[in-house]
Amino acid sequence: MKQIAIGEDSVFELKTIEFKGNQVAGPHRNSMADELAAMANTATGVILLGVDDKSKSIIGIPMDKLDVVETWLRGICNDLIEPPLDCVIRKTPVMADGNSEKVIIRVDVPRSLFVHQSPGGYFRRIGSSKRQMKPDVLARLFQQRSQTRLIRFDEQPIANADPDVLVPILWKRFRTVISPVNDKEFLQKIQLIAVDEDGVLRPTVSGVLMAAENPQEFIKTAYIQAVCYRGAERNASYQLDAKDITGPLDMQVREACKFVERNMCVYAVKAPNRIETPQFSMNAVFEAVVNAVVHRDYSVYGSRIRLHLFTDRLEIFSPGTIPNTMTIDSLSERQSARNELLSSLLARCPMNVNASGSQRSYLMDKRGEGVPIIITESEKLSGSKPEYQLIDDAELKLTIFAAKPPK
Repeated sequence: MKQIAIGEDSVFELKTIEFKGNQVAGPHRNSMADELAAMANTATGVILLGVDDKSKSIIGIPMDKLDVVETWLRGICNDLIEPPLDCVIRKTPVMADGNSEKVIIRVDVPRSLFVHQSPGGYFRRIGSSKRQMKPDVLARLFQQRSQTRLIRFDEQPIANADPDVLVPILWKRFRTVISPVNDKEFLQKIQLIAVDEDGVLRPTVSGVLMAAENPQEFIKTAYIQAVCYRGAERNASYQLDAKDITGPLDMQVREACKFVERNMCVYAVKAPNRIETPQFSMNAVFEAVVNAVVHRDYSVYGSRIRLHLFTDRLEIFSPGTIPNTMTIDSLSERQSARNELLSSLLARCPMNVNASGSQRSYLMDKRGEGVPIIITESEKLSGSKPEYQLIDDAELKLTIFAAKPPK
C-alpha cells in the first residue's frame, strides 16, 4: 500500500482493467504485452492490476472476473511475447478507501535470462515508462542475456551482491589438488563468481546457494517450508511442527530429512523379534529432497519448496515445470538437469544424511538413479506407487504414500 501511494517506477506498474461483457476491453493485449516484456527485459518487477495509476486508488477487479483476467494474462505471456514469459500471477485482497476489501491481481515479472520481443518490438523500462531499444542497446542486451541459452540461470551473477558474502569454509570444500591456488581464479573457474553486465565480479546464483551462510538474503525464496500436520488435512489448526529450512543447499537437504525423520511414525511389532517399519523410506525421502533443491526453478519469483507431512502421505512441491522435453511419464527413464552447475557442486558434497539403504558417498548422483529409487523404495514400503503431478505448468508435486500401521 505504501508503494502504491508512492507510485510507479522502473520496477512497479499500476493499471486499471476495463471489461466489455465477460472479456477484458482494456488495456489492449498488445500494449499489455509490451509492458510485461519491457519489465522482463529490465529488472524483476511487479505490475498491479486493479489500481489507478493517476489517483492511486484501489479500483479492484470483480470476483467473477478474476479468472477472466488471469486467462487473459496467460494468453498474452504465451502468445504475444517471444520467447514466452513466465510470470507469477496472484489474486490479492487489499483494503480500499472506506475500509472496503477489494481484490487486485499482482503479477511478479522476473528479470529474464532472455530478451523478449512483444508486438511493439523490443522494449525496456526507463523510470515509470517503457522505451523502444535502439539497435546498439539491443545487440548488447542479446549478448548479455545469451538468447542462445548458453548461460543458465544458476550461473548468472547476482546484481548488487559482493563476492565477500561467500564464506571461505563453504567454498574451500570444493577445492581439489589440481585447483588454482589463487582464490579469485578458483572461484571464477568453478563459477561461484562471475563478471556481471558492468564488468564487476559478483557471486553467482549457485555461489550464493552453496557458499553463502544465508542465501535467502539474495534469493528470498531459496528455502524449504516444512510443515507436519495432524491427520490428512492441510489445515493450519492441525499443525504439529513447522520450520523454514534455510542455509546452503546441502544443509537444507540434511535438515529437511531430519524434519521428516523426527515427525514420522515408526511402527514396531514382535514377530518374534522386534521389527520396525517407518512410515517413509528415508532413502526415498533423501532422494526426493535432493531432486527438489537441485532441479527447482530458482528464477520463479515468490515460490519456495514446500514439504508437507501428513499421517497418510508426504508431499513435496518444487517450483518450476519439468525441464526440456521430459514428461511425467518419462521421469523415471530420462535424465535432465535444469541447474547443471548446482548438480556438479552437490555431486562434490559428502553425504550428510543418515538415509538407511543409501549407497551414496556424495549428495548428488548424476546417473539418473534418484527417481527410480524414490519409486521402488516407497512402493515396496507402502504398497502404493508415488505420484508425480505437474500443477499449472508451474510446480512439480511429488506424493509419497505412508506405510500403513501393522495389524
